[in-house]
Amino acid sequence: MPFEIYKNNIKELKEKFKKEISEKIQTKKYGIIAKADSLGSVEALLLLLEQEKIPVLKVGIGNINKTDVISAKANLEINELDAVIIGFNVSIDEDSKELIRDQGKRIKVLTDEVVYKLIEDISQWRLEKQKEIEKKRLMELASICKLKVLHQYVFRNTSPAIFGIKVEAGKLKQQMHLIDENGEKVGKIKNIESERKSVPEATEGMEVAVSMPGVNFERVMKNKNLLYSDLGESQFRNFKKNKDLLSGNEMKTLHEIAEIKRHDKADWGM
Repeated sequence: MPFEIYKNNIKELKEKFKKEISEKIQTKKYGIIAKADSLGSVEALLLLLEQEKIPVLKVGIGNINKTDVISAKANLEINELDAVIIGFNVSIDEDSKELIRDQGKRIKVLTDEVVYKLIEDISQWRLEKQKEIEKKRLMELASICKLKVLHQYVFRNTSPAIFGIKVEAGKLKQQMHLIDENGEKVGKIKNIESERKSVPEATEGMEVAVSMPGVNFERVMKNKNLLYSDLGESQFRNFKKNKDLLSGNEMKTLHEIAEIKRHDKADWGM
């Protein structure tokens, strides 16, 4: 930090320091929140972040505080990649820790005493977060899903049929159209219920109850064990093009759906 002799000129010194620091510290109109223990550390941190093409919206000297958390939270509405605070050689104020906990996994806080380790961590986190965001967008257009029918849990036979399923892979959503192992259309999911509460979706490993209008369970579902999401060819190609965003189980299910569809059309999805 710069030093000056104080001669009852606090206002003048504040302006002088503010000008000097602002000349050294250049930030962007968007980006992450960065904190460090000294002006020299801030300069080094900003240089390394710039080399990694990681923009910085706000930078400061000292511990991570409530204001930093509020700034990171505001970034959630703009870009989830920027909802992160990094701290080089600083700690987190006690009154900020609870606020961070309240945000759950929405805000990421990374601290380290080794600047290169901190840069490595933030770069890795952004890479993983970007994949998560891209996958979320991909799944909003369509969803890969494989379900196991739990025949021991049939709550209503018809109007609508209500029965239990286990999500073997992917994600089940309301209004999703399903096919069976032979490619025959089964019906559409109207509602999903978990622990007696309606939920918009169910993920891998969950056992839930589903309702399916226009289906008589005894006649239609009695001999069916597995159900799949009914994908169109363009949706299949889109998933295949973004296969790096899919888990092993999701990729396996995608191939199974393709094999089912190709029973009727040999070049389906090609």
